[in-house]
Amino acid sequence: MLYISYGSVCELETQILLAGDLDLIEKSELGTLKKDLAESERMLKALIKSLENKPLNP
Repeated sequence: MLYISYGSVCELETQILLAGDLDLIEKSELGTLKKDLAESERMLKALIKSLENKPLNP
């Protein structure tokens, strides 16, 4: 499920970049969105990594 979430984050990044290229978003807002998205991506990757390294308890 977390990998699906990561895919959604990547899709959102594509949409934000496209909107920026088409000048549908102001440059200042684009920077804020990119920064927020990068932080969300970083946190999601860290969660995935921490769960992958956690041993399973039967």
